[in-house]
Amino acid sequence: MAAKHLSVTKNGVILQLLLKNTTMNKKTLLAELHDYALIFLGVFICAAGWVIFLLPNHIMTGGTAGIASIVEWGAGIDVTYSYLAINIILLLIALKVLGWRFCVKTIYGVAIFSIAIPTLRSIVGDVHLLSDQLFMATVVGACFWGCGVGLALSAHGSTGGSDIVAAVVNKYKDISLGHVLLITDLLIITSSYLVLRDWEQVIYGYVMLFISTFCVDQVVNLTRRSVQFFIISEKYEELGQYINSHIHRGCTQIKGQGVYSGHEVNMLFVLARRTESARIFALINDIDPAAFVSMSAVIGVYGEGFDHFKGGRKKKIGDGVTQST
Repeated sequence: MAAKHLSVTKNGVILQLLLKNTTMNKKTLLAELHDYALIFLGVFICAAGWVIFLLPNHIMTGGTAGIASIVEWGAGIDVTYSYLAINIILLLIALKVLGWRFCVKTIYGVAIFSIAIPTLRSIVGDVHLLSDQLFMATVVGACFWGCGVGLALSAHGSTGGSDIVAAVVNKYKDISLGHVLLITDLLIITSSYLVLRDWEQVIYGYVMLFISTFCVDQVVNLTRRSVQFFIISEKYEELGQYINSHIHRGCTQIKGQGVYSGHEVNMLFVLARRTESARIFALINDIDPAAFVSMSAVIGVYGEGFDHFKGGRKKKIGDGVTQST
């Protein structure tokens, strides 16, 4: 009987593990599909801004697209071919530094972008929107471009070009993706004067770069903004359990004492994404409307469930002591 019971227990454990693995695989698959859908959407938004507003009005962009624009305006070679050629070289570098996961999604993004360009051009034809209002064309095109790039980067993908450079730098250093794009693209936009021979067009390129950089940062950081809660409640245990099980965030219980009343109080410390704050407030209101709550924004949260630590290489400076470089 003992052997039979042990066998049943063992089979039950195996079944639970299989069910758990199946659930994890489904979640992983859904997360991957979500990423690819975001990359697809981001790339088409980016391509629409380029083809409809920027390229026909001779407004420069940064990265591979900017180089491809210069090649088309100067040599008459279609932007699709030069865009692909340069990105193949950059992808070989990214494959070594960022790994195949990033490259798979970036290759997907580059492929979609390469298809979107001729597709949108065939649909739009010779239509030049806002051709008599270059500043508005710059603003609208930059918003399209920045939001598209930001969506692709937030899904761990890329549209290629300087996005790859930005992702490489961001992997090792805690530097804003938008700032990296800004630095790498300034030279490309300035070099467009060699073809356009018009500093006014170059200045429009600078405006486009600054607006798109701002949009990239806003979109990428939209889901990364974090907040912290201090919750004082007599129902702290129930609140902590519900935040653990429903919001899937950890809670830290802190014991304190009111200075005026002298009574002992129990406080919960919670870190969460800004997008989760409304659900936390609703949960507190349902369980204990009389709770005292303080919420504040935090600059950065690093660790499990949030962002990863970024640092340089470590060098040995003593007996077992290391220092970041």
